[in-house]
Amino acid sequence: MKSSMIQLGPDICTDFSAASSREWLETNGIGGYASSTVAGAGSRRYHGLLVAATKPPLGRMVLLSRFDEALVIGGERFEISCNQYPGRVHPEGFRYLTSFRLDPFPRWTYEVGGVEVERSLFMVHGENTTVCRWKITDRSEGSRADDDELDCHLELRPLVAFRNHHHLRRAEPEFETGFTTGNGWLAISPYEDMPTLYLAHNGAAVERTGVWYRNFEYAIESERGFPFHEDLFQPFSLTFDLKTDATIIASTSQKLASQAAELEKSELRRRAEIIVRSEIKDESLWPLVLASDQFIVERGLGKTVIAGYHWFSDWGRDTMIALNGLTLATGRPEVAKQIILEFSRHISQGMLPNRFPDEAETPDYNTVDATLWYFEAIRAYAEKTGDFDTVRELYKKLIDIIDWHVRGTRYGIHLDTDGLLYAGEEGHQLTWMDAKIGDWVVTPRTGKPVEIQALWYNALRVMESFAARFGDEAKRDEYADMAEIARESFVGQFWNESGGYLYDVVNGELRDSSLRPNQIFAVSLPYSMLDTVRARKIVDRVEAELLTSVGLRTLSPKDPKYAPIYIGSPLERDGSYHQGTVWAWPIGHFIDAYRRVHSKDPKAEKAIAAMIEHFKNHLTEAMIGQISEIFDADHPHTPRGAAAQAWSVAEVLRSCRNDG
Repeated sequence: MKSSMIQLGPDICTDFSAASSREWLETNGIGGYASSTVAGAGSRRYHGLLVAATKPPLGRMVLLSRFDEALVIGGERFEISCNQYPGRVHPEGFRYLTSFRLDPFPRWTYEVGGVEVERSLFMVHGENTTVCRWKITDRSEGSRADDDELDCHLELRPLVAFRNHHHLRRAEPEFETGFTTGNGWLAISPYEDMPTLYLAHNGAAVERTGVWYRNFEYAIESERGFPFHEDLFQPFSLTFDLKTDATIIASTSQKLASQAAELEKSELRRRAEIIVRSEIKDESLWPLVLASDQFIVERGLGKTVIAGYHWFSDWGRDTMIALNGLTLATGRPEVAKQIILEFSRHISQGMLPNRFPDEAETPDYNTVDATLWYFEAIRAYAEKTGDFDTVRELYKKLIDIIDWHVRGTRYGIHLDTDGLLYAGEEGHQLTWMDAKIGDWVVTPRTGKPVEIQALWYNALRVMESFAARFGDEAKRDEYADMAEIARESFVGQFWNESGGYLYDVVNGELRDSSLRPNQIFAVSLPYSMLDTVRARKIVDRVEAELLTSVGLRTLSPKDPKYAPIYIGSPLERDGSYHQGTVWAWPIGHFIDAYRRVHSKDPKAEKAIAAMIEHFKNHLTEAMIGQISEIFDADHPHTPRGAAAQAWSVAEVLRSCRNDG
C-alpha cells in the first residue's frame, strides 16, 4: 500500500524561522520518544534523539540529545547540522536542506557539493532504541554521486545530556566523560544511577574528543518563561565512508548496526498494519491514524495513554476522552479493552486517577470528570464491539463508583438533594479547566459545573441500560429514577433564559453566566437532558462566539476576562489557559452536537467536512503529522502548548468516522 506522507519543500526547509518552528516526533510505545525541529536546532528542553522511558511509561531521560554532522566531499567540508546559540545560529545546515518528509517516519534530504544525502530515523516499538541512517540517494547517471572515485565521508559527533527530560544539563565535574568501545559499538555511562547509552555503528573510525558544547539556546523555553540554556557533552567523533549507508543505533541495550535494515522493515510493516486496520480510506487522514498510535503506551499489564508530548504523563481524564478516537475509530478495540481494564485496577473511593506523576508511585485522584468519562468510554467500547462480557466483569465496580458518588468521596464530591453532582473544595481544581498557580485556582468552578451534570446524567443512563441488559431490574429502576430527578433539576437550574444558553456553574444561588464550551456536552453526549429547541440555541450560540478553525474558545471574546493570546511567563500563560485560549479537543463534541441539531439539514455534513479540513491543514504547521494542544484565541490562532495532544488527535479522528 502507499505510505502515509507529508512533505515540506525548500521554501520551508531553508528558512530557519519556518523550519525551526516545525517539529517532528517518534515514539516507542513505552513512553520514550525522539523529537526535535525540522531545521535540527533544538528549541525545547524536551528535544532529543533518544529520550528513554526508564520506568515505562515514565521516568523519561534525555540521553542522546543530537549529533553535530558534517559531510566531507572531495576534501571539502560541509556542516549540515544546526544549533542555536545566543545571538547566532551555527552551523547553518538548514541551508542545504531541500526537503523534509514524514514517510512514515522523519526523512531529511540535503543537497551538498553535488551530492544528495538522505538522513532518516525511527524508534523501535517496545524499546528505548532509535535507529539513525544516512545514505547517498542521487546516483543517477552523470551525477557527482555516481562517481565511484568520489571521496564522500560523514563525520558525526554525538552530544549527550543524561538528565530528566524536564531539566537542563550544565557542565559539571561529576559527569564521567569516559566511554568504552567494542566491535562496532560504544558505551557511555556518566552516572551510576542512569542507564548506559549504547551506540552501535558501522563507522570506519572513532576519535576521542571530550568537549563540552556550551550555551545551546532553546527558543520555546525562552518564550515560555523557563530557563533556556544548556551545555552538552561531546565524547568522541565517528567517521563513515558513504559508499555504504551510515548507521547508528542509539539504545539502552546493546545492538548491532547490521540489525538496522530488519528493524526498519519490521517498523514499516507495523505502521502499515495500523493504517490497514483503521479501514480509513481517506489518505489525508493516515498521518493522524499513525499519530494516534504514538499516544498508546504500556502501563503495567495493560495499556494507557500519554496525554501529550513532550511533558505530559498519562492522565485519566485525557485517556477516557481520547479512548474512542485513538482505538475504536482506528480499528483497535483490543487496545481499548486493555486501557479500560488497566484503569479499573486503579479505582479508589469510586474515582479514577487524574494522572500518574513522573516521580511519585501514587497516582493523583484530584478529578471529578475522569471517572464520569470512564462510563462513556465503556459505553462506546460495548456499542462498537458487542463485548458485554467485559462490561459484566466491571459491572460491580461501576455500581460501586455510583454509590461512592452518591454518599460522597474526595474533594467534596457528592450527590446533592436535587439529584445533581456537587464537587469542589477551596484550593482545588477538579474539572478539565484545571489551571492553578501556587494557591490561585484560575477557574475553580466549585459547585455544580455544567458538563459534570451532563456526564453524571449520561453515566446514570448508561448504567440503566447495563442493568437492563444484565437483568438487574432493581438497579435499572434506581438509575432511571436518579436520572429523571437530575434532568428535572438541571433544566430548571441551568437554563439561562435571557442568554439562550446554559450557565457554566451553579452553586446555591450563584449562577456563573460565563459563555464557555462546557455546555456543549449537554447536547453532544449520547444521553441528553435537553429538548431540541434549547439544544439548537446552545449550538448556535457556541458557534457564533466560541467556534474557530482549530477548536473552541474557552471563553467568549465579549467577556472582560477574555485572553486573546497564550504567551509569556508561566503565570501569564496559566492565567489565560482557559480564559479564551482555543482547545482542539472539544471540536469533536461540537460536531456531535452540530450533527444532532442539524440532522435534517443537507448542508450539515459539508460544514463539518470544512471543520475537519482545517485540522488537516494544521498537520504541516507545528508538530508535523500531529494536532497541537491549544491555540491563541484570536486569529491567526498560533499553535501553543504541547505540540502533540492525544485528545486533539482522537476527537478529530472520531468525528471523521461518525460512528459512535
